[in-house]
Amino acid sequence: MERQLFFSGNEAIAHGAVRAGARFACGYPGTPSTEIIEATAGLEGIHSEWCVNEKVALETAVGASLAGVRTIVTMKHVGLNVAADPFMTLSLTGVNAGLVIISADDPGMHSSQNEQDNRNYAKFAKIPMLEPSDSQEAYDFVAEAFALSEEFDTPVMLRTTTRISHGRGQVLPRVPVEVEPRDYARDISKYVMVPQYARQRNRLVLERLEKLRRRAEESPLNVLEAGSSDFGIIASGVAYAYAREAFPKAWFLKLGMSHPLPYAKVARLYDHVSRVAVVEELDPFFEEQVRALGLPVIGKAAIPADGELDQEKVFRALEPYVQRKPPRRRRPVMPPAPKLATPPQPAPGLPVRPPVLCPGCSHRSVYSALRKRRLAPMGDIGCYTLGALPPLLALDSCLCMGASIGMMAGFNKALGRKAAVGVIGDSTFFHSGVTPLIDAFYNEVEGMVVILDNRTTAMTGHQGHPGTGLRPDRAQGPSVDIQKLCEGIGVRCVTVDATDHKALDTAIKEEAKAAGLGVIIALAPCVLVTREQAGEVVVDEERCNLCGLCVDLGCPAIAPGEDAIAVLETCTGCGLCVSVCKRGALSLSCAEDPS
Repeated sequence: MERQLFFSGNEAIAHGAVRAGARFACGYPGTPSTEIIEATAGLEGIHSEWCVNEKVALETAVGASLAGVRTIVTMKHVGLNVAADPFMTLSLTGVNAGLVIISADDPGMHSSQNEQDNRNYAKFAKIPMLEPSDSQEAYDFVAEAFALSEEFDTPVMLRTTTRISHGRGQVLPRVPVEVEPRDYARDISKYVMVPQYARQRNRLVLERLEKLRRRAEESPLNVLEAGSSDFGIIASGVAYAYAREAFPKAWFLKLGMSHPLPYAKVARLYDHVSRVAVVEELDPFFEEQVRALGLPVIGKAAIPADGELDQEKVFRALEPYVQRKPPRRRRPVMPPAPKLATPPQPAPGLPVRPPVLCPGCSHRSVYSALRKRRLAPMGDIGCYTLGALPPLLALDSCLCMGASIGMMAGFNKALGRKAAVGVIGDSTFFHSGVTPLIDAFYNEVEGMVVILDNRTTAMTGHQGHPGTGLRPDRAQGPSVDIQKLCEGIGVRCVTVDATDHKALDTAIKEEAKAAGLGVIIALAPCVLVTREQAGEVVVDEERCNLCGLCVDLGCPAIAPGEDAIAVLETCTGCGLCVSVCKRGALSLSCAEDPS
């Protein structure tokens, strides 16, 4: 006789994750999802940690996934609001190893400030969603979610509700899933969501959604169950269990993979019955999609739109409709696959002019130093994102504001070493970088963070932020010292002049070797703010052999000439090209003192 266990839905998810080969679990505690991480923490073979909030948890999970480790991240329904920024773009970037997001809704608001229906998030992000209806399915569906995630290169939402999370049931253990190792492969067109790459990925997401819809038609998780009455019910999750008990003779379309909706299976249900109801808690998520097919359906006109359901509520709501004269049968109108716009093409003959960092930008010196280290630079939103593009190719990812530190933490935790570095700007650090730094300290991450402090919010037009104290009316208010803030958290931190290329290179080299977590503040005001001319670069044409080392810095003030490098008038004299030239062909003559 096979051994059976007795688990809550949350415990079943935890055990199902380990059985499915997950090796990393993180989240933020929130009823009804909390016990998942508490359960994984007691299991062998999986690392578990609490994160400072749901956004950081998801970014950390993304880092672990990129490192090649199957990962689950848990949160309650309102927690996904906090994580929505990385969540929406993650749909575009996709994953490396499988990534499953557990979203636990709370109909009836037993321990919540609202009862939002997070099925809408799966549709919003165009990702697949699974909904277990008992503890056994909660256990089994995790493996299916990971398989979908890796096959379709997408995060997968596993949505539960309070009764599934906390209800207990028998669980039959399954054979552990054998997972093939996945190495990290650098791919900026996949993981760096600047517009030129995001447009390409968005088309792939739309194509993926159609493929997932075809999978939903074939999936054994979506079952058409025959009945003996002339009445059919469409349901998922715990609502299916209520409806099955209330109407045991009805036909059922049980949706385990509830997004995207399998249109053809819905139509087949109508071939067998004359009346169909949708039983679902909260929003008319299925009902609206069925009505869009042109099919008559009983929904929120009978079923309450708020609070929890149970079998008695379902029976009382639908029993009057069971004996009614059937409505006129209609043919379903299957929606066509979406038409994709033709990508815009530049006019013929125009030169390609990709965006680049400004001449003399201090961020370029940071990337020059980082390229010497065998670390994966996790990037962020700001001017410095341009460092991902050729010829610098100095960032591996760009997910959302503040994601670099959390992704670095998850990547390094998954691999157990200092394998990635987080790169973030000063304004973005205050926006959403402080919390993941606290999280990395709390979870004892081996890692390095480089804060590119150019003393402004540069990309949007040089606005102030707490680090500068500058207000919208240009008045000066109090400012926050980033180094003191980091040290107050407990993280070692040094500030380096970003225009001192040798000192910056040394600081990054030493921090890469150091144990634990450290921050380097690369400090230099934005060149567009100061507009200072540090000096003039002089070219010794006899020594220059056009090796291209200075051109590889991506500075628009440097261009190859016929016999030697040419330095254009836009040069600010930062001296970075001088520092990388191995032949001494470039030198810097200091600007005259105006005094």
